[in-house]
Order: sequence, then C-alpha cells, then structure tokens
Amino acid sequence: MSDSSPLPAATLRETLQHLAPGTELRDGLDRIVRGHTGALIVLGDGPEVTGLCDGGIEFDVAFAATRVRELSKMDGAVILSTDGTRIRRANVQLMPSPTFPTKESGTRHRSAERTALQTGRPVIAVSQSMSVITLYVEGGRHVLDAPATIVTRANQALGTLERYRSRLDHANQRLFVAEVNDYATVADVVSVLQRELMVKRVGLDLDRDVLELGTAGRQLELQLSELRGDNDHDIDLLIRDYLITAGPPTKEEVAQATAALDSLSDADLLKPANVARILGLPATEESLTQWIVPRGYRLLSRVPRVQMFLMNKIIGHCGDLNALVSASEEDLAGIDNVGHLWARHIHEGLRRIRK
Repeated sequence: MSDSSPLPAATLRETLQHLAPGTELRDGLDRIVRGHTGALIVLGDGPEVTGLCDGGIEFDVAFAATRVRELSKMDGAVILSTDGTRIRRANVQLMPSPTFPTKESGTRHRSAERTALQTGRPVIAVSQSMSVITLYVEGGRHVLDAPATIVTRANQALGTLERYRSRLDHANQRLFVAEVNDYATVADVVSVLQRELMVKRVGLDLDRDVLELGTAGRQLELQLSELRGDNDHDIDLLIRDYLITAGPPTKEEVAQATAALDSLSDADLLKPANVARILGLPATEESLTQWIVPRGYRLLSRVPRVQMFLMNKIIGHCGDLNALVSASEEDLAGIDNVGHLWARHIHEGLRRIRK
C-alpha cells in the first residue's frame, strides 16, 4: 500500500540518480526505446498521484525492466512506488488539471508535464516516434541523452574547465603576490573572481553529466574533483576579503553576495563592473585600476589549521592585511581566543608565506 502522508517534491538530482545508466529503471527505459514503444511512467504512488488516476490495473509487484517494458505496450500510464522498486498500477489514464500550462503538443507529453506540475512527482515520457526519454521534474523538462552523447559533451566541458583552471591559477598567483606587496587593484580582484565563477559554472554542468552517467561517470567525477579544487571555499574567501561591509562580513552578507554573483548571466559575468558593483567596489572603468587592500582571509587560510572563527577574531582586531602582517606575536596573543600558542603558530606561518 502507498503511504498517505504528503511527500516533499522530488528534485532533479535525486531523480537522475534513479535513472542513471546501470540502474534497473534505466534498463527498463532503454528496453522501451529499443522496442520503439512509447511510455508514460510516474515515480510516486501517493494520494496526489492516485487522485489523478482513472481505470487501469492495480497490483503490487517488484519492479523489473522486462515487466515495465511489457506493461508499457498498453496505452495507459505505469505507476511506480516513490523509490521505484515496485510497480503499483498499469494501463492508467492520467487526468491532470488542464489549468497547468504546457508547451508540449503530444497527448502523452502534455499529460506527463501537467501531472508532474500538479503532483510534484517525477514523470517520464518516452516518445514512440522519436525514441527520446523526457523527464519532467521540479517544474522543468529534461531530456535524457544517451551515455555516448553525455561522454562527448562532458569531455568538451572538461577541456574548457582545464583552460579555465590554468588561467585561474595564474591570475590567483598574481593577485596573491600583489596582495602581500600592497599593489593589488580592483581589476585584479574582479579578474580572479570572474575566473572562479566560470570554473564553478562549468563544474555544475559537469555535476549533472556525472549524475546522468551513473557508474560510468566515475572517471569523469575524479577528473572534475581534481580540476575544481576547493572552488566554493576559494570564492567564499575572496568575498570575505573584498566585500565592502562594516567589519568582517557576516555569513548572511557573504551568502547574499554569492547569490547575487551566481544570478549573473554568463554575458554579465564577463563585465568587470557588474562583479565590482556586487562587492561594493568602484565600478567605473577608471576606478578598476584603484589600489585595494584585502582583509587577510586568503593569507590566513594558507596557515595550517586556522579555523574561520579564529580568522574572524584576528581580522576583526587587525582590520586589514597590512595591519595583520605588521602585528607582532604579542599583538596576536592579546586578541580574544588566540593565546600564545596560536599567536606563535600564526606569526611564524605568515612569516614563512611572505618569504
């Protein structure tokens, strides 16, 4: 029997995991495609789904790729359990509300999209004429590509990511040298942040390819992990160093700036003024050459084992990188929660980094 309690809306990520090559559900879908048979499959048998079902056959059997292939030969929809391990109904006519908008033209795909919108459950439509698998989830439409197509696309994206990573590493090193020698400019900061965000965006695209490939995406995942590095953390530190706020930025302020940067289109991201404006930095073309002093988060992060709460204490006391590197061991020891052991460790670490 199905659970009558309401379920949270399914996400694209978790649904792609269910449908990745190597899973039994994907095997069933591939059998339907090879057999040139259309299909309409709902992942979920809660009351929000059963309330839209008319007619059909009710039963409760374990999912099998061969079974879903045979049941899909009938005209109606196949209803699976939420986890996809059981087949609950077959030959069902779905009757979603026509008030939900759809751009699909075929009857099967219109029903699939409206059912997904109304129930919040993933719905899969397999086109009989075009042999295309379409997933409707999270209010969107996602076509499942063949593994070979995904691998080709992913390899191209990896090549792009390698170039972005190389340029980012060079720009990052130039900025660090400029920071410790006190000649960093707004343009230097914006250039590094742009490249960090480009690496992030390509990485997110590749995340989906890894999910869609399932077990076949292991090698891709390893390459992605190596090229991505600690990208999110690096962006966080850049924002903490340069976001204009009264004192060290709070988590909320950093999150707000991150969200604003993520919302920029690719074209807008390439315009330095847009990035500078979000950080509160001068955004005119002339002011991009203005010198700027970081708070020192990126420098402190290079000292082993120094946690964020300790960075906030030290930077809240020192104010910026120039005061930080000028501070003596005794000055650092006098800061709350630092003490002599941490002060010695940090002072020596900063001295070695600046050599």
